[in-house]
Amino acid sequence: MAAAAGAAAEGSNVLLVDERPYLGGILPQCIHNGFGRGFYKEDLTGPEYSRKEAERFFASGASWLSRARVTKIRPDRIAEIISPEGLFHCLFEQCVLATGCREKNLYSLEISGSRPTGIYTAGEAQEMLNLGHYDIGNHIVILGTGDIGQIVARRLVITGRTVIAMVEKNDHIGGMKRNRDECIAAYHIPVILRATVTKVHGYPRLEAVTLQHLDTGTREIIRCDTLVTALGLIPETSAADSLKTEAGFPGWLHPCGNAAHVHEIVDSVTLEGLRLGHTLGKAAAAKGS
Repeated sequence: MAAAAGAAAEGSNVLLVDERPYLGGILPQCIHNGFGRGFYKEDLTGPEYSRKEAERFFASGASWLSRARVTKIRPDRIAEIISPEGLFHCLFEQCVLATGCREKNLYSLEISGSRPTGIYTAGEAQEMLNLGHYDIGNHIVILGTGDIGQIVARRLVITGRTVIAMVEKNDHIGGMKRNRDECIAAYHIPVILRATVTKVHGYPRLEAVTLQHLDTGTREIIRCDTLVTALGLIPETSAADSLKTEAGFPGWLHPCGNAAHVHEIVDSVTLEGLRLGHTLGKAAAAKGS
């Protein structure tokens, strides 16, 4: 939204394509505070931050195509877009790739066992809890102690679930100090360091996980009905991966925000997007295009 608004403010004709029926990416599911302290100088929830960004987006005059996905970006600067109305092509001069990140899931690790229900990435769990209000389980192990894992752990405790433990392969807890203080410490969430999950048990529903302690090699079985993974993020650029060479992407293709690299806070994503949008818009205006 920030990149689109920045370019449109400079007079460019901008189309924002998004697969969801609402703007904001994952912000609407992030109902906790902590957003906007840098950019807006306010302590906002994700939905509040998203609304502020949406207001600027709509005021800029940029267009929005919802429930649509760019399936491919071609070398001739044509985007192939699929939507409920069908498949069509969009010719463009510059393309900003603001597709964020995808989450690593459990099966990116060497995990044995069955493939039961009750295993979610942290983002999936957060969306199901906060937007869908689903019951994802009551006795939860969380693998990984990054920021989103800590935030989801806090939410689970607040909603009455039991977080048996957060499991971390390193000898220290991950994430920002703010989240360690406001989530793990404030809600007394147990953390097991130098350990990982090597096996899942149960079918059709998860019943337990095998925990391996990396320093000693010992294993223990922990009974649980839910496993949430917070294993990290990977910039999502699949629509344009065929265009990438050793030198990078073409000069007209601009990965931005978390699609370029993982940011700690959304405020820096917004600032980066605005700067890029204004830069591209001014360049287009100078060319008279």
